Amino acid sequence: MGNRAGGRRTGPKCIAIVGPYASGKTTLLEAILARTGAIPRQSPVTSGNTVGDNSPEARAHAMSVEATFATTEFMGETMTFVDCPGSVEFSFESDPVLAACDMAVVVAEADEKKLPALQLILRKLDDHGIPRVLFLNKLDKTSFGVRETLKLLQPTSIAPLLLRQIALRKDGVVVGSIDLALERAYIYREYAESEVAEIPDDEKAREIEARFSMLETLADHDDQLMEQLLDEIEPPRDAIFDDLAADLRAGTVTPVLIGTAEKGNGVLRLLKTIRHDAPDVEATKARLGVKDGNGAVAQVMKTIHTAHGGKLSVVRVLSDTVADGIEMWASSGQSGKVSGIYRMLGKDTTKQASASAGDTVALGKLDDIKTGDTLSSTKGGIPALVELRPPDPVFAIALRPKERKDEVKLSAALQRLVEEDPSVLLQHQQDSSETVLSGHGEMHLRVLVERLEGRYQIPIDHRPPAVPYRETIRKPVSQRGRHKKQSGGHGQFGDVVLDIKPLPRGTGFQFTDTISGGVVPRQYFSSVEAGVRDFMKSGPLGFPVVDVAVNLSDGSYHSVDSSDMAFQMAAKLAMKEGLAACSPVLLEPIMKVDIFTPSDATAKATAIVSQRRGQILGFDARPGWLGWDVLEAMMPQSEIGDLIIELRSATAGVASYRAQFDHMAELTGRLADDAMNSKVKAA
Repeated sequence: MGNRAGGRRTGPKCIAIVGPYASGKTTLLEAILARTGAIPRQSPVTSGNTVGDNSPEARAHAMSVEATFATTEFMGETMTFVDCPGSVEFSFESDPVLAACDMAVVVAEADEKKLPALQLILRKLDDHGIPRVLFLNKLDKTSFGVRETLKLLQPTSIAPLLLRQIALRKDGVVVGSIDLALERAYIYREYAESEVAEIPDDEKAREIEARFSMLETLADHDDQLMEQLLDEIEPPRDAIFDDLAADLRAGTVTPVLIGTAEKGNGVLRLLKTIRHDAPDVEATKARLGVKDGNGAVAQVMKTIHTAHGGKLSVVRVLSDTVADGIEMWASSGQSGKVSGIYRMLGKDTTKQASASAGDTVALGKLDDIKTGDTLSSTKGGIPALVELRPPDPVFAIALRPKERKDEVKLSAALQRLVEEDPSVLLQHQQDSSETVLSGHGEMHLRVLVERLEGRYQIPIDHRPPAVPYRETIRKPVSQRGRHKKQSGGHGQFGDVVLDIKPLPRGTGFQFTDTISGGVVPRQYFSSVEAGVRDFMKSGPLGFPVVDVAVNLSDGSYHSVDSSDMAFQMAAKLAMKEGLAACSPVLLEPIMKVDIFTPSDATAKATAIVSQRRGQILGFDARPGWLGWDVLEAMMPQSEIGDLIIELRSATAGVASYRAQFDHMAELTGRLADDAMNSKVKAA
């Protein structure tokens, strides 16, 4: 006991600010920057003047939609804070940030509806191995006691929530806090440093009880402290602070601090906790496995395309020094020369000559470098330190410019959007000739469309993507097709008999021949097959034809007028008449769907699936996720398009799903008519 933490870490720190939607993360960043003197005053989020995400899209929807970086100084030390979006739709923004940051501040509040979202965030921190402090916000707006709130929040956290402060109330109103490690009271003052005070007599018993509970938790990892508590010996204060720092860095506890960010209350204690307890870049290097001897190493946390300054790659320098003009190599082999190094304060940048280990900066003009890349000054690069795995897309739109002259411009803009947000999936569907943009919810894609229209000035039309229906046949038919045309000189002649029959579902297409006696020369067999395949691109119902066998059984030819083209035309004529007589039927894709939902919303999710023609296969507890279920079902793809909107509405915004194609199934009646009518309208 006394030196478990190994002293305070003094290097530059990178701190992610995370938490559920509307928990007060951007407000906390604003309060931190005001308290450290980086900005002259704290602005309310509603003003649109915050350092945190104040993009047009963020202002329009009153929510952060991208990570914001802000570097400041506190008591002689450099700290970069990264405000990460809270909505699950934009949660991937935090993944490349968390990979290279030292710790996280989790902003939470006493709101039972936000517990599943908080659990998702804490789980992500666990996956990355990130130490964290929980800042219990909005104390002035809750009737819950602090310890009562901790009981509410504890099930969301694997690590024990360790209360470091308790609220000081007067007439039921929170007026300050009591620091359990310092045994000192702090009286809040709006937008100013709290006033230090003695602990009131009527609060001492509560403070002693809460402090002993804190020490008991610390003693779980410190045998000497446990002995002191059993012997009723007061442990030295320095030893308590050492334990707090050691356990935070090890991730064995999650310290809980309290305050009201909107008024700047509790912010100074939070900053001092970060300064004293937080790990620095050395711990992050160890977590990522960074080896010495590779020159300058940096991890790309975000890509930004600015209006006038070009592309910026926001990086955490992990070792050595990055100087302006240095060539940096990605593990992919791509490289680029750094053209400008910038310290960031939201959208404002300040140029500097170099960046040292621990610094978080933006590097200019690395055109071939992408978010998640590991950069090194070693030629050829080093193996990637991080593998980014975006969650499966759950919502998609087909989009196109309103004016054809913008098609090239749109293509370039989409590539930039994908660079800035690697969780976006951009595809071109050959069947429908659609450009499809897939993401993590309706709001996610709405923001991307707004950027295309606002930032890039490209008016956009968008709609749900076309469902890849297919058609097949129910009965066999033999059909002759004859193409004969005479127009002076050589004519055109092709004559075939095709035996058309259905195949088992999922077999695809088969072409055979049973020609005898040379009634159709072998040189034309491939032309007949080409004509058949071409016609099957759009059958009698208007969709590609599948699971059909075609056999060339008979026909005739002309020694002069027959040609490849003539036999292709004959095959198409036979298919046109033959397929129409084979009882064509529409097929729709059926998806195997795994829905991840809080257990208390499983019944709602089941009802939603059933209402969408889904077949419930069963549900079970989600492995490793306390209070979550996995619901398995088969669902038509046509019913999945906006499924996530209804699921999120029923689960406080946290449900997700994974879908993959399983099989094709017949679709008849009104739904088939609707699908065919939609195809005609789209054409």
